[in-house]
Amino acid sequence: MQNIRIMRSECFFAAAFAAALAVAQIPAQVQPALDHISANGLKGNVSFLASDLLQGRATPSPGLDIAAEFVAARFRAAGLEPAGDDGYFQTAHMQQVQADTTGFKLQISDGKDTVDIGPDAAAIQTFTALDLNHVAAVKNRAADRKGKVVFVPAGDLRSATAMRDLRASGAALAVITGSRPRAAPRLASPEDRAESVPIVFVASGAVATMVKNAQSLTVTAHIAAPKEKPVTLRNVAAVLRGSDPILKDTYILVTAHYDHLGVKAEGQGDRIYNGANDDASGTASMIEVAGALSVLEKKPRRSVVFVAFFGEELGLIGSKWYGRHPVVPLAKTVADINLEHMGRTDDPTGPKLNDATITGFDFSSMPQVFVKAGKLAGIRVYKDEKRSDPYFARSDNQALADSGIPAHTMCVAFEFPDYHGVGDEWPKIDYENMAKVDRMVTLGLWMLAESDKPPAWNASNPQTKEYIAAAAKLHHATDSAGAK
Repeated sequence: MQNIRIMRSECFFAAAFAAALAVAQIPAQVQPALDHISANGLKGNVSFLASDLLQGRATPSPGLDIAAEFVAARFRAAGLEPAGDDGYFQTAHMQQVQADTTGFKLQISDGKDTVDIGPDAAAIQTFTALDLNHVAAVKNRAADRKGKVVFVPAGDLRSATAMRDLRASGAALAVITGSRPRAAPRLASPEDRAESVPIVFVASGAVATMVKNAQSLTVTAHIAAPKEKPVTLRNVAAVLRGSDPILKDTYILVTAHYDHLGVKAEGQGDRIYNGANDDASGTASMIEVAGALSVLEKKPRRSVVFVAFFGEELGLIGSKWYGRHPVVPLAKTVADINLEHMGRTDDPTGPKLNDATITGFDFSSMPQVFVKAGKLAGIRVYKDEKRSDPYFARSDNQALADSGIPAHTMCVAFEFPDYHGVGDEWPKIDYENMAKVDRMVTLGLWMLAESDKPPAWNASNPQTKEYIAAAAKLHHATDSAGAK
């Protein structure tokens, strides 16, 4: 009988919980914002950003500049305050760096055999000339890498932490084996120069075999100084000022990247990488959410900052610039939700209708706010068990997380046909589904902005250790500065 009573009790509470969910409603004060979001509004914005006119929005390019002006115009139309150093634009003065292969030499020896790598078999990343003569080499796990050549398997550099550790090692040169990216110009900030280690990427199997089997290695290398020219790029930033006398001085970021891959260098037929889902969809969603929140008679309690980033496709360059040069104080920024791949529902694992997922789902408490918003808005917000964690470092949220801010990327489909292909065009987007998801995003943002308690990193998850440390450092530095 005791077990029967327990079962009846459990059934009662389960029914009560279900009933509570059934009567839960979207707060009336935020409903006008959700009603403002439309599939046609999203279609208009995506179709322009992903049009052939913008030639794939490469960083840098005239098409990217047009896209930046368009985003600023939409912020202006919504009545948002400009948040950049030049109106809505946050200016980034950088250098475009092109490797010079003149006289390039890379020779690797194990004392018996020698492998020579020519310029056609290597990709070079350096800001200075380099001459090394029979310098000792070590593997990536070696304790002492200072002044040595370090051989690093490409797979060891999948996290931002691994690259930071390599740059901090004081290595004379890093040779990345098993990967050879295209030798395109790089974009570099002054901070990149200060943190750099010369890198050569090689895909040679002979090098990988020698490194694996050798007891000792030496390297001789000659690399010319690169060719450089200055370039000016722009993030686009605006703020919706909060309504609470105290919380208005704290900020939630909503971000997306507005660049893409430009135009394919060779081939016949369509060569434009239009980037409709990646990431005109995220940029259009950000614009739509900004416009939606701006119509509220009473604005959210916290301020909301909207930022469109350049250069994500080149290595999160625009978001890294923002992390080093924020338009609002990082210590007062409580969260970032980054929007990517918001329009396509044709994920290879199956259709993603009325679904949304978040990277690093268990890294902080923020995803649970969107789970709650999803239940009210009819969108299932879930963890993709295979892809949620690995994708965390692959989008612009990473640069904010590195600063200590709980930051995640939301998407509808991690992958889709035409990803990074010329077929990613605006007619393939499901705009009705996109509008439903964006209403959920708007509701979740409003909940975050209304809450007294900001999101926090999950200390029980070992993958958040570096982010918790960065948050402690950020707030300790701010507290110390305030004490002085």
